[in-house]
Amino acid sequence: MKTSEVKTVIEGLQKGPHVLITSGVHGDEYEPILAAGRLGNFLEDKLTAGKVTIMPLVNRLAYENASRFGPDGLDLARICPGNAEGSSSEQAAAIISAMIHEADYLVDMHTGGVMYDIFPLVGYMLHENGNILEKQRQMALAFPIPVIWGTESTPNGRTLSVARDAGVPAVYLEYGGGTGIREKVVEGYFDGCINLLRKLGMLDGVVTELPLHERYWVEDPRFNSGYLQGMMPAPADGIFQAEVAIGDQVVAGQCWGKIHDPVTGDSIKVLADVDGLAFLLRNLVKVKTGDALGGILPITKPGKITLT
Repeated sequence: MKTSEVKTVIEGLQKGPHVLITSGVHGDEYEPILAAGRLGNFLEDKLTAGKVTIMPLVNRLAYENASRFGPDGLDLARICPGNAEGSSSEQAAAIISAMIHEADYLVDMHTGGVMYDIFPLVGYMLHENGNILEKQRQMALAFPIPVIWGTESTPNGRTLSVARDAGVPAVYLEYGGGTGIREKVVEGYFDGCINLLRKLGMLDGVVTELPLHERYWVEDPRFNSGYLQGMMPAPADGIFQAEVAIGDQVVAGQCWGKIHDPVTGDSIKVLADVDGLAFLLRNLVKVKTGDALGGILPITKPGKITLT
């Protein structure tokens, strides 16, 4: 094993694929960082084939800033492939983008940060190459996570868009958020990565997968289908009080929550816009007009659907 300040590299004795596992793209998403450290310790003498590279703090200065953004005010997940001569976040984006080009598979781990709570999901871009798309589907199935979400492939600036352009099958993980540490998130990410490595023939052990009838699987090729920050925008400034919970099945027209104006005393209801699964919910209660208050996956029962 070779370890540096920024990454851990573990190599098996036999040839096999190179899997890149990342966390810390956003500095306020802590469970993935803990899962990355746990993976490095576990795999040190157990990997049988291939190579695993773990980057626990992709944007270290964002972590030190305790923020989604680096001290330069940039979101690394919007500026890839970055700039090796640019600001701190641009340099970090350039480093991770170069590493993605060297990998055969990418797993990018996230949470909702301090701003959102997210129902556990594994996502991927709907790649135009059918072989890569199928590999991404199989990667997603390896994670013991109830929601699989395939979204349209045009967004740029992401780690996944770098992988898309490089022909590297890639998935991202979203689960939880808020303050404190949720051990179930750390365990879920650790178990999923171990299961994926077993599925790829890199680690001994039995591969287990949740059956399809226990999963919500949506493939949505519509424009901006994966843009979380654009969902259910707040109609006013104020204090947001949710009236639903993550994982609820909601119906269009149901009260999602209320925004209270502490100056006037007025309240505005926010209504669910479609039927489906509440998978994203605003954690920070002070909101401004246009802030995303949550998101609904338009699926009302387990199984796989493709939207048009």
